[in-house]
Amino acid sequence: MAPPHCLAFTLRPYLFALTSLPLTMSVMDGVLIIDKPAGITSHDVVARVRRIINERRVGHTGTLDPFATGVLVVLVGRATRLAQFLTGAEKEYEATVRLGYATDTGDLTGQRIEDGSDSNVRQYDESKIEAALAGLRGEIEQVPPMYSAKKIQGRKLYELARRGEEVERKVSRVTIHELETMLTDNALIAKNPDGTADLRLRVVCSAGTYVRYLAEVLGQRLGTHAHLSALRRTRAGDFNIVDAITLDNLQEKAHHQTIATKLLTPNAALSRLAFVHLNPADAHRTLHGMQVDVETSVSWRDGEEVRMCGEDGHLLAVGKFDAHSKRLCPRIVLG
Repeated sequence: MAPPHCLAFTLRPYLFALTSLPLTMSVMDGVLIIDKPAGITSHDVVARVRRIINERRVGHTGTLDPFATGVLVVLVGRATRLAQFLTGAEKEYEATVRLGYATDTGDLTGQRIEDGSDSNVRQYDESKIEAALAGLRGEIEQVPPMYSAKKIQGRKLYELARRGEEVERKVSRVTIHELETMLTDNALIAKNPDGTADLRLRVVCSAGTYVRYLAEVLGQRLGTHAHLSALRRTRAGDFNIVDAITLDNLQEKAHHQTIATKLLTPNAALSRLAFVHLNPADAHRTLHGMQVDVETSVSWRDGEEVRMCGEDGHLLAVGKFDAHSKRLCPRIVLG
């Protein structure tokens, strides 16, 4: 008897009219690591990538605030269906905390609301800062800022905040894996002419962490007020800023038809997942959303997600392992 069908989403390629790009660029499936510039939203980046590559199926795996820069993982074509496997990835940032006053948004885009003590700002030393940082490492609780894209009952918090509304937000738990200072011109604290001071931090944290919250709490622990004056994401999961491309460079590559040199394959994008090479018969079953048997010697965990690849290494699907039956059930079928 043939193995039963699993609940899987099969992606069917389709044709659409092209206006400016050659036919060889009409279908793209993969991941672009974009170095997002300041001043635009993550949605703006997605819209611009759509126009540049002439592909409407484009999405991203984690929002960056308009003032923030750095790694924005953009999924293209059928790879957009892989977002669920990438959105929860660990993040790494370089952040600048301005000590001396707070803003209503917790970052540089907001209005100044409270003044700190200049004398406190000027007295910080390495031991005081380290003591303040120590309590922010590990698992911590945070309250999502009102000026954030988090949704409550289908409404984004920042939309409510702009109308002067404030709603109750549930405390969430996140993990700060690494939190350390970075020197500026060989100095721990960079003092500004207005009496404020800047402290640069490197932050490695779980998905969903609001770095501006860390900035505000750090200010409180140092006896002053603070806000986030700059933020750059340097890594999202396995995607690093050194491999990122600017939108202008992407436009140039589109002109020269060399975008493929910066497009990671879906298989490479999920390299952290276990994988299996399927024989032609099992590959056929997988493409039809059917379970396939696997070797009894595999040591995968029950429920583990596994890349299901053809004999040529091409990613056909992402499956879920059933330890009891020793079978893989396709969850997302790429084809």
